[in-house]
Amino acid sequence: MSTPARWARAEWGLLYVTVRGAVAERRRRAIPMATGAVCLTALLHVVHNQSWGYGFVQDVGAVRAEDPLWAALLRTPLSLFVPALDLPVWGALLQILLVFGIAEICLGWWRTLAIAYAATLAGTLYARVGIALGPGGPLGLPAADAYVVDTGPSAAVVGLAVFLGWRYRAYVTAGVVILAMVIEVLVKDNLAGKEHLAAIAGALVLCAVSAVRHRRSMARTGSTGSGLPPIKS
Repeated sequence: MSTPARWARAEWGLLYVTVRGAVAERRRRAIPMATGAVCLTALLHVVHNQSWGYGFVQDVGAVRAEDPLWAALLRTPLSLFVPALDLPVWGALLQILLVFGIAEICLGWWRTLAIAYAATLAGTLYARVGIALGPGGPLGLPAADAYVVDTGPSAAVVGLAVFLGWRYRAYVTAGVVILAMVIEVLVKDNLAGKEHLAAIAGALVLCAVSAVRHRRSMARTGSTGSGLPPIKS
């Protein structure tokens, strides 16, 4: 086996075996949540682009930092499935199908949604903190960003990718995702880029919490382990 093949096997072998087994066994039934999320995103895109539906989607799924916190929290779950207006919808659909699908197989549908929402919420809450800090510091944002509509699955996708990379020992892949988001902020310092970093921070916190829980579980049972949670088959 060549060196690149060995590296690929070490980096993605656990993910590949898990996903391949689930798809071979259940085929299209392997990712019902991800499939439903794709359909919901497509439907919201169609409705959002109609004169009669634009206001409705904005009211239920568009988040801005200027909104009252309670309204932003209520809209955040659905905002994940409202494609950003300045990006092609096929990009959002592909991200959800691929990353949500892999995560659903590897983590289960409810863990996938929980991590996705946590990452999205981290970005949403960061926007308020960044605007409060102002544009003077590296973590701050200009006041105009309070009026930017914040929707789309990108923060959730980034958070899930980092968590999956940690959980399935694809550390180089997780590192590349983090590095790419840092470069994005350096090249184009905007709200979306910094929210992606906030989503990564949220995902890393979840990784740490999961690792601590696993170690405590191993200590209670007297078992030895790698410090990582058991892989879902």
